[in-house]
Amino acid sequence: MSRIRARFFDPSGQRYSLPTWPWRMAPPHLLTMRQLAARGLRPGGQEVQGQVLWASRRYRARGEVRAAYLYDVRLALPKRTPTARQRDALGKALAARRTCPACTRDVGYVLARRIGTCNDCAERSAA
Repeated sequence: MSRIRARFFDPSGQRYSLPTWPWRMAPPHLLTMRQLAARGLRPGGQEVQGQVLWASRRYRARGEVRAAYLYDVRLALPKRTPTARQRDALGKALAARRTCPACTRDVGYVLARRIGTCNDCAERSAA
């Protein structure tokens, strides 16, 4: 194991107060939120069970360390499915974000908040 990887290897949690592993070395039963979501699961109220730490290449000059929190897949619950009324409400909310207040048509994309209207209406008002 390289020095960089050994720096983040703390499965007992003594150094980082949480069990910690380097990138790609966490136990297979511990997954990130995205990995749980890909399996159709959610944490289900459990606390963070561990973390993965790695030195970021993007922020290397600042010496930043990135973290991904891990949850136990054995304690995870299935994702909740929205009710029909919740789906309808979400559809209406998304349609409102696409509707131009000036020309009152659904433009097919979410309107920019700083403009407040669709691109066509913004061009007409600027000219």
